Amino acid sequence: MTTDPPQTTPSQPQHHPLHILARKNVLAGLMFIAIAALGLWVSRDYPIGTALRMGTGYVPRLLCWILMGLGAAILVQGLREKDAPPERTSWRQLMPIVVVTTSLVAFAFAIEQLGLVLSILLLVGIGAIAARDIRIWETLVAALVLVALSWVIFILGLGLTIPVWPVW
Repeated sequence: MTTDPPQTTPSQPQHHPLHILARKNVLAGLMFIAIAALGLWVSRDYPIGTALRMGTGYVPRLLCWILMGLGAAILVQGLREKDAPPERTSWRQLMPIVVVTTSLVAFAFAIEQLGLVLSILLLVGIGAIAARDIRIWETLVAALVLVALSWVIFILGLGLTIPVWPVW
């Protein structure tokens, strides 16, 4: 009779908490929950009102609660997944994220000086670099539709004072 500890077979995966946190859906769910919690904390002093007479905090808080529920659902889905072999991430896979983020930052810095039309053209132009096999005319049509929708919604509909053209 021996007192050796039981041997684990290679088919039994080791479940370490950090391996669970490395799953994409777990991280995405936690990120959504964190952003929603931050939004709820920032909007804590906004008046909520009622469904018929909404205050300034009604829609942001509603969206934060929806985002938190979505994050919880994604988190649970990620926790229920089987462990897959880790994927190698190359710079090519991260490039679209960097390009789209750069286009959003460029839009934010350009909107006051270049106006709505040129800022949206800049946004879509930089963002198109992230897409594979995109045609120039598709990019131009998307930009023009986005310009038209933004002008109708924000300038005409909401009456915001966003410059449409450059202010030099």
